[in-house]
Amino acid sequence: MFVISVISNRRGGKVFNFGGKTIGEGEDVFIIAELSGNHDGDIDKAKKIILEAAISGVDAVKLQTYTADTITIDSDNEEFIVKGSELWEGEKLHDLYSGAYTPWEWHEELFDYARSLDLVAFSSPFDKTAADFLDDLGVPGFKIASFELVDIPLIRYVASKGKPIIMSTGMATEEEIDDALEAAREGGSGEIALLRCNSAYPAPIGEMDLRTIPDMAERFGVPVGLSDHTLGINAAIASVSLGGCIIEKHLCLSRDDPGPDSGFSLEPEEMKDLVNGVREVQDCLGRVRYGPSNREKNSMQFRRSLYVVDDIQGGEKVSNENVKSIRPGFGLKPKHLDTVVNMRASKFLPRGHPLSWDDLTE
Repeated sequence: MFVISVISNRRGGKVFNFGGKTIGEGEDVFIIAELSGNHDGDIDKAKKIILEAAISGVDAVKLQTYTADTITIDSDNEEFIVKGSELWEGEKLHDLYSGAYTPWEWHEELFDYARSLDLVAFSSPFDKTAADFLDDLGVPGFKIASFELVDIPLIRYVASKGKPIIMSTGMATEEEIDDALEAAREGGSGEIALLRCNSAYPAPIGEMDLRTIPDMAERFGVPVGLSDHTLGINAAIASVSLGGCIIEKHLCLSRDDPGPDSGFSLEPEEMKDLVNGVREVQDCLGRVRYGPSNREKNSMQFRRSLYVVDDIQGGEKVSNENVKSIRPGFGLKPKHLDTVVNMRASKFLPRGHPLSWDDLTE
């Protein structure tokens, strides 16, 4: 599985560096691909997905760093059995994570491979030992998953590494987000970004509530984006138009693969469509501008303006019959029509002549 994350703060929060990429207002959208359980325990398949991510045009790749024993315990108690999930119904948590985790001994090789493809490489730690392990590998920053947002001691410890942190906020209340941000700042995190998220798998398109993105940016004062678990690409692309600074989107080689997240992941060609769509939205958002663009200047000639439509003799009065608003746009603006009517021609004005103030006298 890959998760695509897009970071491009368009509304608030400061600009900061993440693995050599500038993240923040006015910068290009930063697209991250996350590798998790869709490698099916095969490192070569993991590398293939990383390669497909690079081909699709992303900027970074992210892993998840945990083991079944660092994220849960092996228990048959009712609470440890997944319920209400379309994908994992009836599975024991320990079994689910045992099959989905990325072996720690792969990390350095996968990071090196990603960097060889000019991708930034980092990961999500799920406990303190993972944070230490990743810090020793020299990751440029960390990701905190939605389900770990309430683990304040973990966030504080990860922040103590002094590196940027991206935090998903699925299920989180305002108070929980405030607590997480406070913990990260107290811990010493260099920079922080938040992801709007719906932590359903797959997430219903009608529950994405993307209008929360600009509200979060204003409310919390940091770059804000989207962790997207919907089945398509529309939500992710739309979030950029609302100032989304991070989009998280899953990628697999094929949805027919048995990976734990393949059912709601994008395939490589779809990922390319997502990247292209995000880039186009970014380009069309542009800047605040009034007046013609460079390309529009050629179209100015096709505006309406005031033209002589019947010959006017010198000294003759201008009327609504001999001057009209027509295309092209080389004459006076049409708003002056009432003013020029009943003025007199200062010289002979032939039919088809663009009217100017020099042509007129009181």
